[in-house]
Amino acid sequence: MAAMAGEGVGLAGSVGLAGSSDEIVREVARMETRRHPRWVFWSAESDANPLVTNGIHLDRCWDIAEAHRILAGGRRADPALAWATACRLVTSDLPRAAGGDLFDFAAEHDHGNRGDPESPVRSDGYLRPEAVTGTWQNAPARVLAWANTAVDTAKRQIAALSELSPRAVSTGQSESAAALLCIELAATGLPVDRPTIEALIEDSAGPRPDNEAHTGETRRVRDVEVLRHAPGRESTDLRNPVQVKELLASVGVVVPDTRAWRLEPFRDTHPLVQALLTWRKAERIATTYGYHWLDTNIGPDDRLRGAWTACDGAAGRMTAQNGLHNLPTPMRAAIAAHPGYVFIRSDLGQIEPRVLAAVSGDLDFARATQADDLYAPVGTALGVERPVAKIAVLAAMYGQTSGAAGEALKDLERAYPTAMAYLQQAYESGVASRAVRTFGGRRIPMWGNPVEAPAGSVPSMIAGRGRFARNAVIQGAAAELFKAWAATVRLTTRHLGARIVLCLHDELLVHVPLEAADDAAAAVDAALTASARRWTGSSTVRFVSDTSVIARWSDAKA
Repeated sequence: MAAMAGEGVGLAGSVGLAGSSDEIVREVARMETRRHPRWVFWSAESDANPLVTNGIHLDRCWDIAEAHRILAGGRRADPALAWATACRLVTSDLPRAAGGDLFDFAAEHDHGNRGDPESPVRSDGYLRPEAVTGTWQNAPARVLAWANTAVDTAKRQIAALSELSPRAVSTGQSESAAALLCIELAATGLPVDRPTIEALIEDSAGPRPDNEAHTGETRRVRDVEVLRHAPGRESTDLRNPVQVKELLASVGVVVPDTRAWRLEPFRDTHPLVQALLTWRKAERIATTYGYHWLDTNIGPDDRLRGAWTACDGAAGRMTAQNGLHNLPTPMRAAIAAHPGYVFIRSDLGQIEPRVLAAVSGDLDFARATQADDLYAPVGTALGVERPVAKIAVLAAMYGQTSGAAGEALKDLERAYPTAMAYLQQAYESGVASRAVRTFGGRRIPMWGNPVEAPAGSVPSMIAGRGRFARNAVIQGAAAELFKAWAATVRLTTRHLGARIVLCLHDELLVHVPLEAADDAAAAVDAALTASARRWTGSSTVRFVSDTSVIARWSDAKA
């Protein structure tokens, strides 16, 4: 089945209905209630949004754009490109919309690409540009033809993914479910405690300013708390990294840059450093998460909203806007369940090394995942302390080969050769500018060396590309597992009145009625076990999560 948008809206397949948006919404609601079909969308982000905002919960769909991103990689996934890729046509020079002049008409006629005017597919196999832009669908028959073309595209994509592996088809399904979840996340919003968030902003930015002069005075007072530790340097602009570096040097703290992690070791060297680090946290809240942010993004129902995407275009992580993915830790106290509700917070533990064990098929490493803390058995296997084992595993995935990490890495290669060979293969592909594919089938393109790059910089560029590739296959696979888990939680907790309100890297936040909290928490954990088994095809690798019932996000254990 398919629900498509155009000048009109059509349902293809056995229904064959074209009509107004309201008519289609009513029919989709009826069919979803009775049959729960798998809907096909060119892009759920745009096509399914009107359905979700009308209160329709769609169980399943096939998102052509997301499936294309798995097959081809990258962000671009419009219908013309997705169709051409699925049909295995050349995609380097897709037909463009005509400018309406005589030359465009003649070019189209000369190449014999007019074809059946009632079909969105030209005689050369490509989609009509006017169908892609939506201007061709000016009659019910054309609307249905466009919808049927979407179904055809989906079938071709499923066939192409099947050639990669059955798991790749599953990835297409879970990525499509994640696209639906993104629409719901944007519509539902993240519950906040407005008085608390206003108090946190006031602590950093001062009282809500009456005018620009008031804003400037608050900013000056904030700066003074730092500059008083360096007499004679009161004119330093704390927002200028060069001037801040000079300011630090004046008190004996010489650093190559002023990043926070670089300054952390100097906290006790001079009070200026501690004051500067404190200032930065306050400055970030005051400027990025201040009163304008609050007024713009938090609705009258006390929910923070922003757009979500199911794939970042690189390794496939979910992303969000308006601070939903990078809210400062001090502000988590303001993320609070609404009256009568609680949060189920669940965070995947040591996800990347566990994913490495699964995707590499290293049975010895898989045995280590049976422990709550896999670094302990790894340490035993290497004959080192747990912290050293952790450094070794992370170094392997992130490509660090020097210092203590490099020594531990040699031991890892002896203890877990299959896992290390998997990473090395990805590294070599990256070095050679060959695209890699994740465990779930997502293609991650590599890039070449810039022709204008200085000769001396090329080796480091090549090595950097190799490190990117070896980490991308792990991060990408972890993102696939996470979205499969989130999609399962979305369906298995809905009857409890639960709604996912935040997906942050490896962490889920579910808003649920208080009386259903225990059942929802159990369902979240059960969903991880079920989705991991489906994703890996076995239970050899154990995945763990830290799940708790909390009232505020800040209540979660760090």
